[in-house]
Amino acid sequence: MREVVLDTETTGFDPKTGDRMVEIGAVELFNHMPTGRTYHQYINPERDVPEGAFQVHGLSQEFLRDYPVFKDVADAFLDFIGDAKLVIHNASFDVPFLNAELGWCNRPRIPMEQAVDTLLIARKKYPGAGNSLDALCRRFGIDNSHRTLHGALLDSEILAEVYLELIGGRQPGLVLGALESSTNDADPQETWRPRPRPEPLPSRLTPEEQAAHAAFVEALGDKALWSNSV
Repeated sequence: MREVVLDTETTGFDPKTGDRMVEIGAVELFNHMPTGRTYHQYINPERDVPEGAFQVHGLSQEFLRDYPVFKDVADAFLDFIGDAKLVIHNASFDVPFLNAELGWCNRPRIPMEQAVDTLLIARKKYPGAGNSLDALCRRFGIDNSHRTLHGALLDSEILAEVYLELIGGRQPGLVLGALESSTNDADPQETWRPRPRPEPLPSRLTPEEQAAHAAFVEALGDKALWSNSV
C-alpha cells in the first residue's frame, strides 16, 4: 500500500483571502515504511510574505522570488502523489490550500477522503493531551531538535515517524499478519493451540552419545533423581 506523508508552508491561514503556498514537502511510504523517495518544492507565491508567516517558516519574499509559481510545478506534484493516501497533520488546513492552488491552474482537486489526518488520529487516541507535531515527538521520543523552524520536507519526515507510532509502531503489518494467520480457515473465536507433529523429529544424539549418557545415569546409583519415576 502506497502512502504519501505531506506538509505545506503558506503565507497565512486562508487561501480565500489571498494566502498562497510557499513550500511543499512529501515523503513516500510503502506498506507503512519509508522508501527514500521524496518530493520538495519551494514556490513563488507572487505576493508578499507577512512577518508572522516568516517567523514560522523563515521563507522570505526575496528568497522565493526566483522559484517557480505553482502552476509550473503542479503536474510534477500530482504525478508524485498519484492516487496514494495523503498522510497530513491537520488536513483541514493543507487540503484547502492544495485545492485552491490546483483550482487556480485548472488541475483536478484532491478529495478530502484521500487524506489521512494524523491530528484527528492523535486526538482520538490521546483525548485532552497536546497533539501538535512537537508534542507527539515528545510523547514518542522522536528527536526533533533540528526543527528550529517549520519546513515542509523536514516536517513530513518527522510526521512519517509520528504516523508509524500512531498506527502501532514501526512494523504494524506484523500485528495484522498475526491476526490474519490466526483466523484464516478457522473459527475466529478459537484460541490457537500447538498441535503434535505428524512424525516425531529424529534424535540429534548419536548412538555413542546415548550410550555414554546411559552409563553416566547408571553410575549415579538407584537414588539418583533421574532414576525416580514421575
